[in-house]
Amino acid sequence: MQLEYTEKDESLSRSKSLAFTLPASVVTMSHSQPVLRILCNQDSTVITIRENGEVSYWSPELQIRKSKVVFQERPVNQKSKWATDFVIMPQYNKLIVGTGDREIQLYEISSLEPYCQVSALETVPLTMDYCYTGHDECVILFGDALGCVNIMIMTLVGETLRTWKKLPKVEKMPSVALDQALLSPAVKLIQWKVHEDWVNEVKYFKSIHAIISTSSHEHTALVIGKSSCSPYERKTWEGKTKKAGPSPGIPQQRIAWDHTVFSIYKGVKTFDFSHKHRLLITGGLDRLIRMWNPYMPSKPTGILKGHSAPIFYLCIPPEDSRIFSVSMDNTVKIWDIHDQRCMFTAHPKASLLRGDLTACMYVQSIRSLYVGTDSMARLSLQTRPLLPSRLVVSHREPVLCCRYSEVFRQVVSGSEGSVVKVWDIDTGMQVFEFGGAHGLSAVACMTIDPKGRRLVTGGRDGCLKVWNFNNGHCLKIFKKEGEDDEVCDCTYLTVNRKSYVVSVGWGRRVNVYIRHGHQDDILCVAECPPSLLASGSHDGEVIVWNLVSGHLQCRFLTPLPPDQDVDRSVLSIIFLRSRTMNVKHTTAACLVSSGHRGYLNFWNIQTGGKFLASFEASKMKRKVTKLVAAREDTLLYVADEVGYIYVFDIKAYALGPEPEDKGPKRTFGQSESWSVHTPASWKHPAVPYEILIDSLSMPTHPVLEKYSLDTRTKAREDDLNLQADAHSKLRYHPLTITDRDIEEEINSLSYPLEPGKRRLVSSALPV
Repeated sequence: MQLEYTEKDESLSRSKSLAFTLPASVVTMSHSQPVLRILCNQDSTVITIRENGEVSYWSPELQIRKSKVVFQERPVNQKSKWATDFVIMPQYNKLIVGTGDREIQLYEISSLEPYCQVSALETVPLTMDYCYTGHDECVILFGDALGCVNIMIMTLVGETLRTWKKLPKVEKMPSVALDQALLSPAVKLIQWKVHEDWVNEVKYFKSIHAIISTSSHEHTALVIGKSSCSPYERKTWEGKTKKAGPSPGIPQQRIAWDHTVFSIYKGVKTFDFSHKHRLLITGGLDRLIRMWNPYMPSKPTGILKGHSAPIFYLCIPPEDSRIFSVSMDNTVKIWDIHDQRCMFTAHPKASLLRGDLTACMYVQSIRSLYVGTDSMARLSLQTRPLLPSRLVVSHREPVLCCRYSEVFRQVVSGSEGSVVKVWDIDTGMQVFEFGGAHGLSAVACMTIDPKGRRLVTGGRDGCLKVWNFNNGHCLKIFKKEGEDDEVCDCTYLTVNRKSYVVSVGWGRRVNVYIRHGHQDDILCVAECPPSLLASGSHDGEVIVWNLVSGHLQCRFLTPLPPDQDVDRSVLSIIFLRSRTMNVKHTTAACLVSSGHRGYLNFWNIQTGGKFLASFEASKMKRKVTKLVAAREDTLLYVADEVGYIYVFDIKAYALGPEPEDKGPKRTFGQSESWSVHTPASWKHPAVPYEILIDSLSMPTHPVLEKYSLDTRTKAREDDLNLQADAHSKLRYHPLTITDRDIEEEINSLSYPLEPGKRRLVSSALPV
């Protein structure tokens, strides 16, 4: 049952499985400036910017389409301009670039020609974001080194940008100072002092109309606040503005009830928010991914552990319940939000990601993760072709083989994804499923044993595996050493009651594997220190194993009785340790097993395995259920299923090959004819006098066994008659029998001349 539930859990995990195609597609770049940020346009064009202002356009497959340095060249005696971040204004076909000269520059996306710029900012915009909030309205955000979040709210955006386009140029670009831009009623700037360290990341989420920013300061690691001022703060800011002049650069401290602050150990390097899942995730230097309810900053709802380096990038795709994370050591992981466990890991050696990580971006429309180091890399999600909704499928991957078990009335199918499914043929319902049958290799073929209870699968990894397909437990693995050729087909072969597994494949050979071990349910086990273990199975097979090497030492099959339909299962087995460890008893029986109809079988295992002797231990001919040896293996206690316990002295029993019976065969002078060469004609001399002797003390002889059997049969019939009379509902009047009646009855009896036959005379007395 535990295996079944484990496989069901794994089946659910496989249904959620997601993985990247490895290795990544890598395109090398010139070793100059690092990539600052990666974004994707609406037409799936990947856009990157480097620190020197070089903007590059890439196809989804990382083929370079266009590249240009947007900054104007400066004289040698002037310091070069450098970019800090950039965002896209897709509604206005513009790029917004932040520079180290405290500027926000706008460029045409199509031509990368300069459009206009806002200069004379109070601080350098380190990280930026953009959001289109309504008709011809937008919000431009940027965080600075002072821990401030700057919010530029613009209305009539198209008209405002065209106005700025007509202003005088500075370094060949129309320019407007920030204080001049704020004179327009269409432009408004709000500054919040929310962090005690520089801002690592800032984003505006339209779904909740809030801004989320992060820093490395623990007590203000993450802050969630509205983009607008509260009435109290608006009055305070306006009052200060009137007294201090028109300077917009005075950052305002937000009051406690107007924002939510998350205190996180070692701060927050990156984060993401999902309105669909109401989930906020953070990552930083402590290598942990924390999951938060955005309205409960006191304690995270979950912690994802697995990265061994600081977290660099986090993303929650809007259409999936997944988390993509990238750490500074170039390790990429995929997490399941509901299960809170890692589903896939791409290590640098497998993904071939090299260099210092500088930028990451997951693009949902392309289902690819782009990573920027000193090169550009793309990790694509493994996708499956979408089938028509009207088409019902049994597997998510192509089905390569299937078989039918007549015993269980079930169909077993195997797929290219190494998944085996069991179906009920009567209802068509799926009964069970287990995956990873051959690791990542496909299940190429399968067969079911003649009893319909075991499944053999062959994979493209060159392995044959024997399964219990009701619980997904692998019982045996067959593989030829040094070969990984694909197995194309397999079948069972039975020769002289021995089963073999035959496989063929790309190795151009027919491989025949002997099925070592039991082929049926194992019912009992016994051990003999230091290295022997014996087991008995339902089909009457006894196997002795060497625990040191793990190899099969010898195997026996319970002798088949004349009646082929009897139960040969081995219910109990025991070692005679004093004989096993004694070098003088190398030919003696040292293993005892239960057999059919109350028999005990004695085996020798020292010389390769040999059957030595057996006797009937249960006089009721019932199965022996337990064996125990005592007094240094001289006494054997035997219990049968009826409830009787027998004790046998086996001190001198089965010590070697049994000597030929040298008792008397015939008696000279007897009337019957006999022959020395015909054992059936032999007759024990004590047979005519058996009436005077206790039959249980008589020596074993075929003739005695015959008469004893007749006697037991007659007694059993009489017992049945008595039981039938006892259960009868009829009641008779008691009869009076005198001594004279008995004497006349005895005198009237005639006895046969056949010797050894005993008649039982009894009178049934009515109740």
